[in-house]
Amino acid sequence: QLWDTYSKSGIACLTEVEMGNFIQNLDLNENEERGADPCWQVKWHLGKLIKKMMARSYEENISAVNGDRALTLPHTDGQPPLRRIAAHLTGNSNRRSSLSPRIDSSPRRGNGHKISNWESSRRGHSFLYNVELKNGELVIPQTGFYYIYSQTYFRFRENENEDSDLLSQIRNPKQLVQYVYKLTNYPEPILLMKSARTSCWSKKAEYGLYSIYQGGVFQLKREDRIFVSVSNGDIVDMDKEASFFGAFMIS
Repeated sequence: QLWDTYSKSGIACLTEVEMGNFIQNLDLNENEERGADPCWQVKWHLGKLIKKMMARSYEENISAVNGDRALTLPHTDGQPPLRRIAAHLTGNSNRRSSLSPRIDSSPRRGNGHKISNWESSRRGHSFLYNVELKNGELVIPQTGFYYIYSQTYFRFRENENEDSDLLSQIRNPKQLVQYVYKLTNYPEPILLMKSARTSCWSKKAEYGLYSIYQGGVFQLKREDRIFVSVSNGDIVDMDKEASFFGAFMIS
């Protein structure tokens, strides 16, 4: 009926009054007299539809904003909120000095050889988000629970020119160990994880390969530092896809 009534006049009914003002005063304009006016009914139903669509759009935008806020980590210790805290460090086979000297007796370093030179400059898969890397140690910027993971790749290649005593030592059963430590205000580092395997490579083998992976969730405090140490640093291969270390905040 409305279509038949206004098919001759087209949209003249909608252009006589500014629709913006009409929608704003939609509830005030509703009365019995205008309710009998077919033209007013068209504008009234159209205004109701527009307000409904605006409300739906507003709710969707609010939901999106709240979702973004949920992804933003709450601030603590007077710090501004950080959207994400994550790091993935990879090995660099071009760096021959990636391992520090054996430091079992040195304070605040734990057992084995600490891996000190990780690749973190966004080459390949490495990155740092709101995390600082100092001397092979990830500095935690905010207190919370973090997932920490690491993998070390051990590779032994037999070389005829190698010293026979060294080959004999490597061929003998060795414990391949990976340590993940946390440095705090305490004088000694705290061991978070370690994984090990005893391997003995045959004299007939051209090379031996083994990788150690471990990961876990730990509560860390601001300014804590985490790092990786390994045994038998002379056979660690710092291939970027095989040796890596990282952490990210989960809550």
